[in-house]
Amino acid sequence: MKTEKNTSNLSRRGSLKAGLFTAGALAAPTIIPSSVLGDKAPSKIITMGFIGLGAQGTDVNLKNFLQQQDCRVIAACDVKPDRQANAQNMINEHYGDKGCAGIPDFRDLLARKDIDAVCISTPDHWHVPMSILAMEADKHVISEKPTLTIAEGRELVNVQKKTGKVFTVGIEDRSVIHYYKLTEAVRNGAIGDLVRIEVGLPYKDRVFPNLPEIPVPQGFNYKMWLGPAPYKPYTQNRTEPQAWRQQDAFAAGVLTDWGMHLCDTAQIANFSERTSATKVEVIKSITPTNCMNDVPNYFDLKFTYANGVTMNVLSSQPRIMFYGTKGWCGCDGWRGQLMAHDKKILKAEYADNKIWKIPPYEQRNFLDVVLKGAKPNYDAEDLHRLSTTLLTGAIAMKLNRTIKWDPEKEEFPGDDEANALRSRERSTDWMNA
Repeated sequence: MKTEKNTSNLSRRGSLKAGLFTAGALAAPTIIPSSVLGDKAPSKIITMGFIGLGAQGTDVNLKNFLQQQDCRVIAACDVKPDRQANAQNMINEHYGDKGCAGIPDFRDLLARKDIDAVCISTPDHWHVPMSILAMEADKHVISEKPTLTIAEGRELVNVQKKTGKVFTVGIEDRSVIHYYKLTEAVRNGAIGDLVRIEVGLPYKDRVFPNLPEIPVPQGFNYKMWLGPAPYKPYTQNRTEPQAWRQQDAFAAGVLTDWGMHLCDTAQIANFSERTSATKVEVIKSITPTNCMNDVPNYFDLKFTYANGVTMNVLSSQPRIMFYGTKGWCGCDGWRGQLMAHDKKILKAEYADNKIWKIPPYEQRNFLDVVLKGAKPNYDAEDLHRLSTTLLTGAIAMKLNRTIKWDPEKEEFPGDDEANALRSRERSTDWMNA
């Protein structure tokens, strides 16, 4: 298997011109004639392509973007033909025409100059490599989270700065009133000085058995699905959504899946959204044996930040609690019941508010950033810093010991074993898919 570390040097198929992936000037949004869109068409409209059309890509991202009047989806891409066809039909039925193309290979989608932006809803291991290729192809990007490694997060930030393209992340939490009110209260001192945070993440006890290798279903481009990940034989359950999340080659389990949600709320409340924890201790970690799962499905981790605030992350159920020197507040369940030592703090208006106004959801925000220069809900730096906190937890569990992190130098001080896990080799086998 051929491997390399730098995504930016990945070669393209012959259909992609040699200079396409170099940084370019910020392109203006495409203007589509009203004869295509009707009399109610806005003067400027973002043309979009969608890559990855599973449940998140179709039922969340695509459905939300189809409701926006200032974008038009003109391309659908997935390595599984049935998913691609389903999304393509949904798009064409929505617009009442046949204007959406089905494109099996994402490289051909990125080569189209009539596409302004892409929405990436692939498995985790493709998020950063594909986002980088898209920005280098002069596309704005909204991508699902998280990053797969610490090093590729910094690579993503650097490419975004170099290209000047918009990059935002598909996470809704900063727009969810429950978590906004909690962070607003804590940042404004309603519980005194923040001391401790407790985060509960869902305990996923499902174990996926090791099944025999079988032929890849007709039409499914499995080599492209694997992409930059190491080769794994195709089995009946390999690419199931919850199965790939439990395989280290593709993801880091619940910690970086659900953790990207609730731990972001924790970092915001601690004014730490642009940095990462400085230490993580492994209290307990359990990885299932004799099965396909090779990441922990139960863990109890203690993160410490530079200001001394601690964050305990435990496999249990969605939950977040904040404890300060003068009180406490929290939310039990996902978008569940808000609680506080005094519920008035969750309804208060703060004159000198130490948090931004609650933003629109991520799909609307992305278009506002591209068209109006709005502030991104989550940008590449936010994604990198939060992913880094969680990935230090994943690395600590791999090593089964406490590790320390320097957010400024982005390294584990004096720890060669941990530093070696900041990055990993990328396969190039998919380039001939």
